[in-house]
Amino acid sequence: MPDLNQDFHWVGTDEPHASRRKEILKKHPEIAQLYGTDISTFYAVVAIFMVQMTLAYLLSDSPYWLILVVAYIAGTMNHSLSLAIHELSHNLVFEKPLWNQLAGMFANLVQGVPSAIIFKKYHMEHHLYQGVHGIDADIPTRFEGLFFRNIPMKIIWVFLQPIWYGFRPLVVRPKDPCMLQIANFLVQIVFDYLIFHFWGHKALLYMVAGTLLSMGLHPVAGHFIAEHYEFVPGVETYSYYGPLNLISFNVGYHNEHHDFPRIPGSRLPQVRKIAPEYYDNLPQHTSWVKVIWDFIFNPAITPFSRIQRKTKKAVLPDSE
Repeated sequence: MPDLNQDFHWVGTDEPHASRRKEILKKHPEIAQLYGTDISTFYAVVAIFMVQMTLAYLLSDSPYWLILVVAYIAGTMNHSLSLAIHELSHNLVFEKPLWNQLAGMFANLVQGVPSAIIFKKYHMEHHLYQGVHGIDADIPTRFEGLFFRNIPMKIIWVFLQPIWYGFRPLVVRPKDPCMLQIANFLVQIVFDYLIFHFWGHKALLYMVAGTLLSMGLHPVAGHFIAEHYEFVPGVETYSYYGPLNLISFNVGYHNEHHDFPRIPGSRLPQVRKIAPEYYDNLPQHTSWVKVIWDFIFNPAITPFSRIQRKTKKAVLPDSE
């Protein structure tokens, strides 16, 4: 392997999920029955919206320190909304794609920052071209790898994860905005203005702070690093089967998700149950907190710890 303090791990092989999906479906065709949608995700979005709006109102006259403390703790719900948006980006909640996109814009409201539509545009490429240089915007830039390589700098990098996820795609693979993306932006700006006008700037601060804090140096945000950073040489996707899946729509079942992106998160545990021989022996994480700790304090793991490839062969998740 290369020195991961200097470069990514370049490979000449395809990503592993398409071939494994075909093999699993051949042996366990009943897994295809799990494909579809799960409306319960939207019910969870509505419930979180109501709770977070109540907290934003109650904190509108609170001291800043209390707002930030509650934002860090209850901001876990904002992170859950980002993972609901992930489900919606795969059209796993409603049958009609447009309904999923509109629901994503609704889930986005509490977060205070417009991101649902642009996330879908780039996340689909992450599945179609996993690890492909210049296309998969989930891969850090060379600047990140070269600049954030020691303990203090890696702490900063983890804390600023929402910044990298928000702006990296615009640098790596800029795209013209679509009408829905513009609508997402305008709806979010109007909603933020209404919160500011009627409840004040502290309510809006609570919303935005909850999003930024929960996506940085936060236990649930460990999944950002856990999913694809190369903790084991040659392995580029990892699952986590711990309790935080209960508040993250099972995003921890990440090998299962990449193998079967048409299966809702609520049913991904059934994939592992049906085909344990394909998942139980794969390297996996047992704690997202430990993932963050290891990333920061293990000198062998840096933003360069990602498998990258030059092939542009698309892996179509709907090909079966």
